[in-house]
Amino acid sequence: MNTVKGKKMGMDQGTSTTLLLARHGQTIWHAENRYAGISDVPLTDTGRAQAEALGRWAAAHPVDAIWTSPLSRAAATADPACRALGITPHREPGLRECDFGVLEGRTLAQFAAEDPKAAEAFRADPVAHPFPDAENPVAAAERGAAALRRIAAAHPGERVLVVAHNTLFRLVLCTLLSIPAGEYRRVFPRLRNVAISELHMKTDGSAALLSLNVPCEPDVS
Repeated sequence: MNTVKGKKMGMDQGTSTTLLLARHGQTIWHAENRYAGISDVPLTDTGRAQAEALGRWAAAHPVDAIWTSPLSRAAATADPACRALGITPHREPGLRECDFGVLEGRTLAQFAAEDPKAAEAFRADPVAHPFPDAENPVAAAERGAAALRRIAAAHPGERVLVVAHNTLFRLVLCTLLSIPAGEYRRVFPRLRNVAISELHMKTDGSAALLSLNVPCEPDVS
């Protein structure tokens, strides 16, 4: 499809927004399978290399705007893309990751060793049985979906890179695509680091998922 300054030319131009969702790069906790959530943990060397790969992708696939979660791992992941395109990023508080309560900084295996019944219930339905002291997953999905709708409304007919988080994005995709939120771990097992998922948002708030988990470069995930 032809493009002009990064915008797609088509019948829906001006009536829909292309959101290019990317999970942040690897962090020191994610490398150990620890839940980061709202904890502000830095990228690893691998995560910084992934961010540079996303920057190269953005240089080859220009976007009109870049939005990120306020957490530093998302902002740092977006920085190379911002530099490549000369774009000042927008921060959206609604894109922050879910608060995982007692699991912040810990692994699911550690939790299961302490409370196997609670861990089993979480695995069966993570929305009906979230971690103790965690954010309500339905509320997180609603704030994330509202954030994407605000971003889409601010950029009609444009392409926008949105850098945020694994669990939040999966919950939001379920909400926007009318999938039961409790199915998010089964339907979307994992969003790869800096892989691109293309979502079209229309002015009526409806959404269509065109691609999922596409690596921004070969062998980058």
